Amino acid sequence: MEITIVLVLLLAGIAFLLLELFLIPGLSLAGIASVLLTGSAIYYAYTNIGSTAGHFTLMGGLLLSGIAVWVFLKSKALEKMSLKTEIDGKNDPLANVKIAVGDTGKAISRLAPMGKVKVNGYTMEAKTNDDFVDEGSPIRIVEILKTNVLVERV
Repeated sequence: MEITIVLVLLLAGIAFLLLELFLIPGLSLAGIASVLLTGSAIYYAYTNIGSTAGHFTLMGGLLLSGIAVWVFLKSKALEKMSLKTEIDGKNDPLANVKIAVGDTGKAISRLAPMGKVKVNGYTMEAKTNDDFVDEGSPIRIVEILKTNVLVERV
């Protein structure tokens, strides 16, 4: 009967360990229950069965825990729970904008150092190197970057 109690406590501790590692993030009640149940199994084996049984329970608990984690990882159970979609969209705000270096426009908002400008009828994000540009000031495109343009005050 004592061996059954030790095995039930040990298996319950391992089950809660797997719950803690793979399903419940962070330190939770499952982790605490795992430690308490496994510790109780080892303590029970040492006190009620004997030191040899306690040693076997301690080594068996460590070995069974390692095997259980290894089997769970190899079983591809985590792949069934994981998201497999790919994000193929791109953020290209200047994709259909017809502008060139040297085009002029005006600042819609204050560029300090980033803000909005309007060039050739298109509104876009712009930045300046070191100069602050007030709203309504004329600007010229110096460089076209991936997501915005570099401008200077005219």
